[in-house]
Amino acid sequence: MEDYKLGAMETKFAELMWDNEPIASGELVKLCQKELSWKKSTTYTMLRRLCERNIFQNKNGVVSSIITKQEFQALQSEQFVKETFGGSLPHFLAAFATRKKLSENEIEELQRLINQHRR
Repeated sequence: MEDYKLGAMETKFAELMWDNEPIASGELVKLCQKELSWKKSTTYTMLRRLCERNIFQNKNGVVSSIITKQEFQALQSEQFVKETFGGSLPHFLAAFATRKKLSENEIEELQRLINQHRR
């Protein structure tokens, strides 16, 4: 299984990418300079790192995602549940619900999701 954890700066970079893709690599350098105060070399190092992890790609100078933000978040969630709760979604929900009382709307939404995926 791939490692779908990102450090703080990787997360900031990924958010910029997802919000602005597809983007020319030169424009990405300018964007990272403006938003993150990064040098060109820092941007390309981070891009290379996340390309090697198959999150983004750089083809002919145009950078885009291999997996969407939503797909990435789903993969992160799956990895967290697997590592922390032995892959048991019910154990995760039970642990979550002990700290936070679920509202009626949340319960209804969870029930709707269960019913939707039951089919």
